[in-house]
Amino acid sequence: EGLSSLIKKYESRGDIHCIKVCIGSPILTHLLFVDDCFLFCRSNAIEASILKDILDTYDRASGQLINFQKSEVFFSSNTPHTTRQFIYSLLGVTKTIGIRKYLGLPSIIGRRKKEIFCFIKDRLWKRISHWTSKNLSKAGKEIMIKSMAQSILPFCMSIFLLPTSLEDELQKMMNSFWWGSNSHSKKDINWLNWDKLTMIKDYGGMSFRHLHAFNIAMLGKQGWGLITNQNTMVSQAVKAK
Repeated sequence: EGLSSLIKKYESRGDIHCIKVCIGSPILTHLLFVDDCFLFCRSNAIEASILKDILDTYDRASGQLINFQKSEVFFSSNTPHTTRQFIYSLLGVTKTIGIRKYLGLPSIIGRRKKEIFCFIKDRLWKRISHWTSKNLSKAGKEIMIKSMAQSILPFCMSIFLLPTSLEDELQKMMNSFWWGSNSHSKKDINWLNWDKLTMIKDYGGMSFRHLHAFNIAMLGKQGWGLITNQNTMVSQAVKAK
């Protein structure tokens, strides 16, 4: 709360400027999470220096030191290189947002989504390749797929729409595991495709998740939250956009 008050004080005086997603959207000076904080200002030497003064004042008042070596910064594409270097040296920050993941997900999504989300495929393959060395019954494989393999996906699918080509590859991996094949042996036959296995058991399926339909459902849940909770900041920002 103390940091928020300091930022609002400087913002009300016009010393630092907030950001807006678009015209009509809520203004943002900062976002606070459990143990993280996002601060916004114009990418110039003056406002960066003021932001550093705010953080130093907060350090002295609260005794809570900020680890700038673990902090990251993000610039707009039109920020001059000299300005970036000055802010890097001023704050002591060496990393840029987008290089690493945040909360297990990519910080920035570009055009090549399949390459960005390939880490999901790698995680699934590590699990499946470990399970293939064990003598699992069909019941054991069903439990592994439903409780372990498919548990990797909900968090990511509730935020991003994954490429259908990636979803197809994930489904093929789980289908191959179900029928007993792996990348080292192609002797086993996948007797049913994944679409058939996603049907409920009363209709001859195994009630596995159809990934694209599940992805749409998770995003639909988020959309319903935006519609029914229109007073939230994210809802107002998306509506204005």
